[in-house]
Amino acid sequence: MLPTNTNKLKWLPELRTKTNSTYYGIDGASFLIYTSPVLFMAALGCIYLHIAKKLNASNMERCNVPELDVAIFKRPILVKGPLGIVSGTELALLLMFIALLIWSFATYLHNGFATVTPQLAAVDGQTIWQEKFDSAAVRVALIGNICLTFLFFPVARGSSVLPFFGLTSESSIKYHIWLGNIVMTLFTVHDGEMGQNWDIKFGRRDNFDFWFLQSRNQVCLVSARVLPCEAVELNFSKAHGKLTYNPTSVMFINIPSISKLQWHPFTVTSNSNLELEKLSVVIKSGGTWTQKLYKMLSSNSTIDRLGVSVEGPYGPVSTDFLRHDTLVLISGGSGITPFISIIRELLFLKTTFKCKTPKVVLICSFRTYSSLSMIDLILPVSSTPYDISNLELQIEAYITKDKEPQSNSHIHLQTKWFKPNPTDVPIYAILGPNSWLWLGVIISSSFIIFLIIIGIIGRYYIFPIDHNSNLIFSFSLRSFLHMLIICGSIAMVASTVVLLNKKNNAKEAKRVQNLELSTPTVSPSSMIYNVDRELESLPCQSLVQSTNVHYGVRPDLRRLLFEIKGSSVKVLASGPKKMRHEVAAICSSGLAKNLHFESISFSW
Repeated sequence: MLPTNTNKLKWLPELRTKTNSTYYGIDGASFLIYTSPVLFMAALGCIYLHIAKKLNASNMERCNVPELDVAIFKRPILVKGPLGIVSGTELALLLMFIALLIWSFATYLHNGFATVTPQLAAVDGQTIWQEKFDSAAVRVALIGNICLTFLFFPVARGSSVLPFFGLTSESSIKYHIWLGNIVMTLFTVHDGEMGQNWDIKFGRRDNFDFWFLQSRNQVCLVSARVLPCEAVELNFSKAHGKLTYNPTSVMFINIPSISKLQWHPFTVTSNSNLELEKLSVVIKSGGTWTQKLYKMLSSNSTIDRLGVSVEGPYGPVSTDFLRHDTLVLISGGSGITPFISIIRELLFLKTTFKCKTPKVVLICSFRTYSSLSMIDLILPVSSTPYDISNLELQIEAYITKDKEPQSNSHIHLQTKWFKPNPTDVPIYAILGPNSWLWLGVIISSSFIIFLIIIGIIGRYYIFPIDHNSNLIFSFSLRSFLHMLIICGSIAMVASTVVLLNKKNNAKEAKRVQNLELSTPTVSPSSMIYNVDRELESLPCQSLVQSTNVHYGVRPDLRRLLFEIKGSSVKVLASGPKKMRHEVAAICSSGLAKNLHFESISFSW
């Protein structure tokens, strides 16, 4: 309704009449219309997520299945094209958003052109059509502002708004890209610079130096498992039972010895319930940063300590794996890593609560024989033995490059142990176990403080100068004061909350620091492959029996998926874009009604 005369001539004047005061002036209406609803939704989202977290833990103990089936909303409609994999719900919302932009632009033009007269054009020294063209350019910029309103919501990792709608920041990156392209197109049209070609993906895909500057303590890195396929598993100490996260979560990592500014996201492979004092991520060597890390850890030189800072983990609030009869996990290369956390989650539910878990079919593709060592990571390194035979697990591993096992290639995992500094702390939730409630306190309290300070400044500084005429006091200075005070309010409240939780965090850090590192032991799940048998030995023989290795071929995904039985089959794909599109096309073809597709893509 913003572009309409109903809003401009009736609603807004009435609202300003009721909210106009010596404290806020006409800004009172803006705070009420534009700021309050979003912050109210964010605060309400914090309460909802806190309750959902408690219910999720309760449902896990009782093995309850979520009542709402959201699979139908995620069924892909578009698979190939510039938008990538798009579900019916996403397509409908995108069309609605485009319709909103068209409606707003048409209404702006209609009302704007009605005010263009020969007299107005003469004042500006232009003809009628030139005046209308300038008016249209201004309206294009106003449409761009609508896109800017939503632009950064998809990349706000700690926001409570996205989880409130069942979304995660990593799965919403594509919305940020869509909005960014629309914004650049509209502002390019507004500026009349149609010849420029903007590539908004450059800053996100190729440059990790300009994320955000953070000040975080370095965490306690306990050990690293080095795989022969140029991958490493980093094992961190975490606060016992006080940091919980769900499968497919991601964590950002900074290693100052490699780069002081670069932060890279990696999948968390550990399970917060299965491994109470450890958090693990797997890093596959690919770019310059990861290659330096692998060379550092795989070298024969002794490394007593590796300084690491982290942010996260971030991930979904809840999962619905127990709803389905079968889980089909399809991965390519390092795409197997989020599935490791899913299998460990099911293993925990089956072992601890005796839940009825779905059959798991893992279809993984690797280029080389040495990459089979990635399967070794499915079993956690734990003092408590977990028998994988509790799960109905079937692993189909495909080696596409090597035609047969390599007799001169062994797939032992090399483990390196570190000696953390006394200043290194375990990974913990900065705001404690009730972090969502504390975030709600920060949001609501900082806004209230902002309103109080702005009201005082408005009443005793701005009003004596301007008298609510909005003609004397600088608009730019007023906006600067608003930005300065809201940032200061957030910093003040957030710092207070962090300090309140710091005491408990310090106790946990002290407890971990006092732990004596045990003598390094060999990984209990070490694998050895040779020519005679794909899997020669495993402490857990059930994993051997569950694994079939195929050499020199690619998986026939259509055949494999259509052979899966069950009334409800959840299909997750993680890996190369081409593979994910192929799986999405199969699931959306309509030939198998029992397949429910979900793509796992980390395109930070």
